[in-house]
Amino acid sequence: MAANELSAVDAARQIAEGALSSEALVTACLARIAEREPSVSAWTHVGVEAALNEARQRDTVRPLGPLHGVPVAVKDVIDVRGMPTGMGSPIYDGFQPLADASCVSLLRAAGAVIIGKTVTAEFAGITPGSTCNPHCLNRTPGGSSSGSAAAVADNMVPIAFGTQTGGSILRPASYCGVVGFKPTYNSINRAGLKFAAESFDTIGQLSRTVEDAALFWRVLVGGAEQPFDAMPRPPRVALFRTHYWHRAKVETVEAIASTVSRLEALGCSVPEITVPQGFERLSHARKTINDYERARALSWEWHAHRGRISEPLAAVISHGLAVPYDQYVGAKTEVARWRQWFSRAMADYDVILTPAADGEAPDGLESTGSSAFQETWTMLHLPSISLPLCKGPNGLPVGVQFVGKFDRDAELLSIAQWIMKSASEVSAV
Repeated sequence: MAANELSAVDAARQIAEGALSSEALVTACLARIAEREPSVSAWTHVGVEAALNEARQRDTVRPLGPLHGVPVAVKDVIDVRGMPTGMGSPIYDGFQPLADASCVSLLRAAGAVIIGKTVTAEFAGITPGSTCNPHCLNRTPGGSSSGSAAAVADNMVPIAFGTQTGGSILRPASYCGVVGFKPTYNSINRAGLKFAAESFDTIGQLSRTVEDAALFWRVLVGGAEQPFDAMPRPPRVALFRTHYWHRAKVETVEAIASTVSRLEALGCSVPEITVPQGFERLSHARKTINDYERARALSWEWHAHRGRISEPLAAVISHGLAVPYDQYVGAKTEVARWRQWFSRAMADYDVILTPAADGEAPDGLESTGSSAFQETWTMLHLPSISLPLCKGPNGLPVGVQFVGKFDRDAELLSIAQWIMKSASEVSAV
């Protein structure tokens, strides 16, 4: 296996053991980027010399932490000192922050090497950047964490930051066939992140393994290491199709059915939670909150540089500015009510199984796809993870999503690792 294909966990272990240098690993990743970037277009900035110098420095000292010497990519709405933060907008061409975002600083303290910034949709919204899906270059990688998902899927880097306001981690993960983890809302500090809608914005990651997702999360929240080798019993899983099930394409329908069959073969009973009456109001509330908060988060950009904002985003801002405050408060009350309902509904289960996306990555680069199957869990502030368990009719990835309980991220990650390992063993039989 080439060095750039290693997981973050394996790479960190080999570096700690002296079997691999950080410089060799970073060099391999940079070589892959140089080879594939003209086709995939995942990056806004690659700090070649800075990353190599940082890697060489890591090789001269004892490990600083569990990510020592491991290269990491950062979505370009998160600040990195010494690198531009463009946010997918011409308004910020050439802008460089003075400090690392909190999450970047914490990774550096754990020994990570920041290799560069990845493409984001405009202000982490709906207007896509230039990134292509590495599995099929004429299809979207999803968004808004498009560059991060593509870079990880194409073995350019083992792990990358993403952010999610609607479906910006889970959808790219599903489309690109990687693990996408959105932690519990606000569990990862957001200082140094450009807000989109602050009631929903959550920092997370994209990687090729669940173990990497767990390592990333532990470093950023100070969590204890969890054993992944066994579980005392099969997890209690419930299926929840959501009010958008009618949008699921045949490959998503088959992915859910296949996953249920795998889980039942592993000893899990998978009952279904019926979508309650009125649940669709949650999506209407989301649009109200999202537009209201985006409009205010981008107030300076709107008033100083309106002509440099894309038409789709301008429509969102215009609508958000027109939303009455009482309507905004009512929408937040509606969402809070459903958070309480889901807390009760999940009382007898460990995780929820639900679609990660409506199907394979759609053709074309004009859209990043639908956030319908991801937005619910972002609104409810619950941790969720997309696992690359299935493929569609074109051989492209179709993820499935598991949702955990509030602040029970470690439990969700342990269950996700058990599912990935056990499902692969079942498939190999």
